[in-house]
Amino acid sequence: MAEEFGKSVEDGLKLSKRLYFGKDRAVAPPKPHVHMEKSAESLLPTAPMVYAVISDPAIVDNPDIPSYQPHVYGRCDPPALIPLQMNRIELESDSYLDSVIVRLSGSWRVHCVMGSNCCDCRIAIPMGEQGSILGVEVEVPGKSYSTELIAVDGQKDMEREGRPENGGFLKPHIFTLTIPKVDGGTSLSIKVSWIQKLLYRNGEFSLIVPFSFPEYVTPAVKKLPKKEKIQLNVNSGTGTEIVCKTTSHPLKQLKREAGKLGFLYESEVLNWTDIDFAISYSVSSSHIYGGVILQSPTVQDFDQREMFSVYLFPGEQFSGKVFRKEIVFVVDISGSMEGKPLEGTKDALFGALTKLDSKDSFNIIAFNGETYLFSPSMELATAETVERAVKWINLNFIAGGSTNILLPLNQAMEIVSNTQGSFPVIFLITDGAVEEERHICDLMESHLTGKGSLCPRIYTFGIGTYCNHYFLRMLAMISGGQYDATYDVDLVQSQMQKLFVKGLSTILANITIDAFDDLDDVEVYPSRIPDFSSEGLLIISGRYQGNFPETVKAKGILGDLSNFVMDLKIQKEKDMPFDRIFAKQRIDLLTAQAWFSENKQLEEKVAKMSIQTGVVSEYTRLALLESQRAHHASESPRAHKLSHKTDSPNVDSQGQRRILLPNLGVGFGNVTATAENIHPGVEETKLPEAAEIIIKAASNCCGSMCNKCCCMCCIQSCSKMNDQCAIALTQLCVALACFGCLECCSQLCCCGNEGN
Repeated sequence: MAEEFGKSVEDGLKLSKRLYFGKDRAVAPPKPHVHMEKSAESLLPTAPMVYAVISDPAIVDNPDIPSYQPHVYGRCDPPALIPLQMNRIELESDSYLDSVIVRLSGSWRVHCVMGSNCCDCRIAIPMGEQGSILGVEVEVPGKSYSTELIAVDGQKDMEREGRPENGGFLKPHIFTLTIPKVDGGTSLSIKVSWIQKLLYRNGEFSLIVPFSFPEYVTPAVKKLPKKEKIQLNVNSGTGTEIVCKTTSHPLKQLKREAGKLGFLYESEVLNWTDIDFAISYSVSSSHIYGGVILQSPTVQDFDQREMFSVYLFPGEQFSGKVFRKEIVFVVDISGSMEGKPLEGTKDALFGALTKLDSKDSFNIIAFNGETYLFSPSMELATAETVERAVKWINLNFIAGGSTNILLPLNQAMEIVSNTQGSFPVIFLITDGAVEEERHICDLMESHLTGKGSLCPRIYTFGIGTYCNHYFLRMLAMISGGQYDATYDVDLVQSQMQKLFVKGLSTILANITIDAFDDLDDVEVYPSRIPDFSSEGLLIISGRYQGNFPETVKAKGILGDLSNFVMDLKIQKEKDMPFDRIFAKQRIDLLTAQAWFSENKQLEEKVAKMSIQTGVVSEYTRLALLESQRAHHASESPRAHKLSHKTDSPNVDSQGQRRILLPNLGVGFGNVTATAENIHPGVEETKLPEAAEIIIKAASNCCGSMCNKCCCMCCIQSCSKMNDQCAIALTQLCVALACFGCLECCSQLCCCGNEGN
């Protein structure tokens, strides 16, 4: 899908050569796109973008300066995407603990479609680390649009699909939405909000927001100044000093308080920014520190219990001892792992092995329908053993066969079950789903019961959308481990490496918070507190009833097996939107529990939480609500049951139309795809019918013409050409295209212009 999108943008850039901007020196068309031998994905959006969706190339023209355009027969299939010119952009980010809520507003103009015609406009929003869309609002003349979450009613509604062209995820971090039938020459005013995670490494937080705009979105009127604005508010929640390290833009400091900072960048520019917005800062401390933040629910909250968050930060320079580890890597080598998934896994595994201490021990289990052991027992991670393991991996990691997760997990659990004085960890990597997943969770839970103070942790990593990510999340949660995933096979190595780093750098285990014992009713996310790593934060949240104690202690076991006790500072915070910054974590964990227990009440709770916070879940669907200007949509989100009558957009009693988007959830795995060894990310493509091939050939011919320098000459020359001559010329080109003579047509169109 991403490759097709990139090719459509490439076709749109070629098609935009039809636009004529006049001879005024103050007005100049955007520089032509230089075609290089790059993949189509190089044209994916690197900043919020809006595209005109062009199926009929004949409607492409400058709405302000109409020019004679040679008629184009045929249609673009798939539709071409012409990037719209951007007139205004503002970015506001609010950082809380390890999360950032981003709000963006801007204005784009349909500069490439005749005023008497209209086209769909596709919005594309690339988001940062673990980004999750919260909402979109669009205003066009006479209409307004807004997204809303809809509560689904059972499995039948969950399986209903909106049309792919309505929107969805182009890639896991790029959200798209289509606004229908926008008139040429008009402007779209757009507001978007999403939530993403801060990166944390070596004591520093870093925020990166995709904000690199290509030159061709700059309006053709070069001398007209354009204003771009970036505002950032930081609330670390710690009440300690924040030190700003680096910034991508010249930010002006507006506010400095204990634990809080405010910045602003505002400038009039001739060209939009071509670098992402980035900032890094540290919360000053040289040792482990933590605290508790309390907050009361809002009146609109369906759960009126009090809220809390407990955080632990490792500090800038942790000098404590890490645990001596016994690690078993359990790696899926079934047929579907062939190619990038398995190669990325191998590279990440090689990196993890080199980071083991010589006192650590490890083993490797490769599995498909059978299991393959590196060694019958644990091996010390000496340089010689690691080198031997690398050779074994290269010989035995050959993709093929089916998927059996239970057998290798049982073997791994037996290997680490008799650990004495070391920290047992199992890393499970898979791209598949199996039928007995709930049974596997039950067995692992029984294995972990009564295993002493340091029972095995299971760290899970899912690749693609065919594995059951909620099963993997549940496995990690019941063992006190952690879960991570990637839906993009190109990111397997980098994402898996992050999980390995966390699992290999544990500094505090068996963490408990004594305040929970004194509360009448407490709900903690996650229910079992994970271990604390020197390479990450530990943040848990929850709800409670009763009086929160005035003193709170965090307890655990350090890497040298000594006891750890620390007093946590308690503070009340009104400015943090707890319901949103912790919503994604809570929804994912509750969904895993709902899947495991098959509990309908938990599913309903997740749906309510999703609608209240705007974070998409497996039990809600995102829809686009279209309203006439005379009718204003309610500001507060409402739940609606989906109609079973038709897949066409619904119209309610107020005349508001709902356009259903495709399901944005990852689902609960695909056992059939796993059994058939379908590779992650592979989708079936429907071959075009003969008629569609002819239409596509004609439109490709137009695209080839538009990519050449002679195209603008043709457009301008045709204004002086006899109508019959112009028609004859275009009919000749289409006839050549329909007979498959694309190369001949291209040569005819571009004769004498090869050097331009």
